[in-house]
Amino acid sequence: MPTTRARVLVVLVLLLGFLTAAGPAPAAAAPALSDALWFDETPLTVRDGRFTDGHGREVVLRGYNVSGETKLAENGGLPFASVADARKSAAALRALGGGNTVRFLLSWAYAEPVRGQVDTAYLSAATAQIGAFLDAGLRVYPDFHQDLFSRHLFDADSWYTGDGAPEWAVDAGNYPDESCGICLFWGQNITQNEAVTRASYDFWHNAYGLQDAFLATAQTTMTYLRQHLGAARFTGVVGFDPYNEPHAGSYDSGQTSRTWERDVLWPFYERFRARMDAAGWQDKPAFVEPNLFWNANLDFQRQEGGLLDAGRLGPRYVFNTHFYDQKAISGIFMWGKAQDGQYSGDFGTVRDRAAAAGTPGIVSEFGHPLAGSVADKAPTVLKAMYQALDSRVKGASWWSDPAASGPVLSGSQWQWDIYHGRHHELMNGNPDKVLTAGDAWNDEDLSAVRLDDSGTPVLRQDARLLDRLYPSATAGTTVAFTYEDRSRDGSTTLTWNPVPASLPQVARLVGTGQYGLLMWRSGDGSAPTELHLPASFPTGSTTVVSDLGTVHAPPAYTSTTPVAVAPEPGGTGSRRLLLTDTDSGAPHFALVTNGASAPSAELLAAARSELAAWAAGR
Repeated sequence: MPTTRARVLVVLVLLLGFLTAAGPAPAAAAPALSDALWFDETPLTVRDGRFTDGHGREVVLRGYNVSGETKLAENGGLPFASVADARKSAAALRALGGGNTVRFLLSWAYAEPVRGQVDTAYLSAATAQIGAFLDAGLRVYPDFHQDLFSRHLFDADSWYTGDGAPEWAVDAGNYPDESCGICLFWGQNITQNEAVTRASYDFWHNAYGLQDAFLATAQTTMTYLRQHLGAARFTGVVGFDPYNEPHAGSYDSGQTSRTWERDVLWPFYERFRARMDAAGWQDKPAFVEPNLFWNANLDFQRQEGGLLDAGRLGPRYVFNTHFYDQKAISGIFMWGKAQDGQYSGDFGTVRDRAAAAGTPGIVSEFGHPLAGSVADKAPTVLKAMYQALDSRVKGASWWSDPAASGPVLSGSQWQWDIYHGRHHELMNGNPDKVLTAGDAWNDEDLSAVRLDDSGTPVLRQDARLLDRLYPSATAGTTVAFTYEDRSRDGSTTLTWNPVPASLPQVARLVGTGQYGLLMWRSGDGSAPTELHLPASFPTGSTTVVSDLGTVHAPPAYTSTTPVAVAPEPGGTGSRRLLLTDTDSGAPHFALVTNGASAPSAELLAAARSELAAWAAGR
């Protein structure tokens, strides 16, 4: 999805298109995931406002969008040129990027290139690539992606391009020649390009039967995925994002952004939900997005919204939104860099809106440009965004008020494109405008990954920032979580959440290392609490201080080992910490750090005593 989002007039919109079809014979049952344990491979559902697995554990979805390549023509609207590339990308995303979930982009234009005729070859290729991510132990939620309605609105020599709707959908409208007027950034087309605004308006009002056609293709696509992934793989599909960054295009007389959401957008989501049910996705939620400007952090862009009149959404819908710091991207409205707690309020608003709707919240796109005039802000902006996903309390205040953290938010960074800087995209089909640099789309450059000269995926951002400790599954209810990643801004290590001086033994144990602290109240099940262990936490350097046990270099998992490590499912080499309690409704804590090489038993005992007293007071 769009992440670099036009520096000032932000955010992208409009239609998304997607796939459909019937097709070859259903896939045979996929083998069980390598490294899977008895509590893995259960379906995800929404319960009590949280994502939960089959053992009742609270689940946090973290990962990336895969990928902006879908917006390009070079690979036919697919994220990858081959299944082999998809496997390579998935393994790297798991092992280097620390993700457990991907938002997988699909294209309506390539799914239904001729009206009423679904391209089963496209669906087959997309299904195989999705399968590569599922086989790596990653959960997947597909997304019908669109930006600026369609590339087919734009002239061959245009400064801009779009993605989403098929050419026949554009031809039906006989739209005016595209022009953004005086536009500095591509996102301004959303509201200033008459071709884009009229096409978007037509979609939402079902002119020329466009919405009917989209929904039919969506149902065919979902049916195809369910049938051809096979039952085991389909368990790892957690839902569907119907439409990327919706916007009205233009409002009717007397209509507001809020009433547009109520009277136009929400009925569309109900129609999409019915198509999900008909396709056999009854138990999977729709990841529904409000008006894309509802949470813009520039006052002149913000529009009232957030699906305020939709009532309680769970368990059949998830509150799904995007966030980009348009002030930082603009290069005008925020001169300096992000600070501790920069986005606590913005992400707190997402938590509050999701809680009011009775469903989980997910930030399915966030990010910042990694090249250009504002790229120097990226290390601090991304650190502050991840901090806000983890907790609504800034680092300087966390130790004094951890219970105000709120739920740990799920999120998908924009984006994960292994072809970054190696594209060969004919912009709007123009052989005289071949794009190779960056993301090859409207001057964006946000991919966290690229291929080196040997064809090996490597990170473009600090591994300490991306490969993070986080509670992927909590056996009970999360009370509070924080993670100090010690990520770097150039040569400067950023420490926004130091251990307070009132806990000297804990501070001594952590030292200059990374650490995370989870507080939770146990549930009724027997499955353990899981935290993803970054590669910077090798077993021999990992120390856990918990009321369940205090251990340096935790042993391999058994059902009777309270503090242990195990591989994550999928065979990619990624690992997890497993914490097993035997009670119900009891408070627990666990500090995880890589700051001590060989801590003494005395230090471990002293740190545990300090933490126990601190936790009891909170």
